[in-house]
Amino acid sequence: MFWRGVWGYLPANIVQGVVGFLAIIVFTRLLSPEDFGRYALAFSVLTLAHVAVFSWMEASMARFWASSKPGADLIGHFASLYRAAGLLTLGFVPVVALVLWLWPADPLLKIALAAGLAGCPIRAFVKLAQERYRAAGEVSKAARLDMAVAIGGLSIGIGFALAGAGGAAPLLGLGLAPLIALPFILPGELKHGAGGRLERARVRDYALYGYPIAASLALTVVLASTDRFLLAFYMDEAAVGAYHASYSIANRTLDVMFLWLGTAGQPAMVMALERGGLSQLKIAAREQASTFFLIGLPAAAGVALVARPLSEVLIGEELRVAATSVTPWIALSALLFGLTAYYFGQAFTLGRKTKRLLGAMAIPAVLNIVLNFIMVPRFGLVGAAWSTAASFAVGLLATWLIGRRVVALPVPWDALVRCLIATGVMALAVMALPAIGGFAELVMDAAVGGVIYAAVALTLNASGIRDVALRLAVRLRARRATA
Repeated sequence: MFWRGVWGYLPANIVQGVVGFLAIIVFTRLLSPEDFGRYALAFSVLTLAHVAVFSWMEASMARFWASSKPGADLIGHFASLYRAAGLLTLGFVPVVALVLWLWPADPLLKIALAAGLAGCPIRAFVKLAQERYRAAGEVSKAARLDMAVAIGGLSIGIGFALAGAGGAAPLLGLGLAPLIALPFILPGELKHGAGGRLERARVRDYALYGYPIAASLALTVVLASTDRFLLAFYMDEAAVGAYHASYSIANRTLDVMFLWLGTAGQPAMVMALERGGLSQLKIAAREQASTFFLIGLPAAAGVALVARPLSEVLIGEELRVAATSVTPWIALSALLFGLTAYYFGQAFTLGRKTKRLLGAMAIPAVLNIVLNFIMVPRFGLVGAAWSTAASFAVGLLATWLIGRRVVALPVPWDALVRCLIATGVMALAVMALPAIGGFAELVMDAAVGGVIYAAVALTLNASGIRDVALRLAVRLRARRATA
């Protein structure tokens, strides 16, 4: 199931990556540094609001679908979640409207916040459907929906930016794209709960499971956004825009990759545990961790190595210099977060001990706030990046150690060491290349680095990649022989 998901979700994640980079290229040029900063602040707020109100249902849809029995049990599962989502929407909208009306903030920032927050309930209904597709192994449906929303959101956002909507433009795209998709998916999903009702006991159980996950995600948002608010306080919104542009480059590259692997891996681990027990879970988990190391380590190192030419290609000139200095540290943060959220953090959801996940994530969140208050006034953008990287490192260690008491997910040390060696050789080779600047340097570094990493990884058989390559070669030969 894992590899079927990996290949099935590959097109969607390529689209997500391309859309993410295009968003940086376009919006850092169409929006002023101040407007881009307002967008960054509003995006952090809407992410926190969505996580705090709706994410527990999305987590419950993904985790409990596999264990729900066909018939009344499954109908109750769907009916409870969708009716709860409807009730939360009825409460969310007027509260947000009242808060924004009373809050004495910058009017342009309030417009951006209103555009982003209005889309939260819409995205929640789309995410419920998407999580059901993933849990059920309906890879193509989930992938098509993901691609449609991503492409539609970027297109709509660009249109509003050209029309002069400022920092609200990207957020209008994020809200309107899922709204357009909703009529095509929601009726079919609601049919699964037809005749059912909101079961309070079930919703309570789902909330007890899902809210600690949502709270831990909220702490992750705090980890990723505290620096932006402090930069706005100690510096200005233009500084926030530069930091967010850099963060988007590095984090988007790594997050798309980890999301791709995690989207395939999380349902596979749930199925392995539910149907094969701990022994099958450990086999599936070891395979996934090895794959994360094989792809994640060189990807993070690669982003750090090409920070300057990547910024020259993707980021508008006004934000470019400041963004380049923090990209390597953000790449490290993205790697640490990816391993935490998409691998080690799964121990808590698999063991249904999600309150402990909240405790694990509280440690780096508090540390991040303290470090940012110390580092941002002294070192500015780089201080914020240092604080984030240090906090995510502590978060990974805490999640791993606490998670071992719930479900001891294996760490394939041999694969880790071999991937680190291959990454180190690649880094030395790229650093020796001439600095010719711009797109040409980016392509040269990426090509040379990729070839060298692949050669060393195959030589060392890092994460068993040579064995996989040999098996694929044997299958291809067999197909050609029978053709």
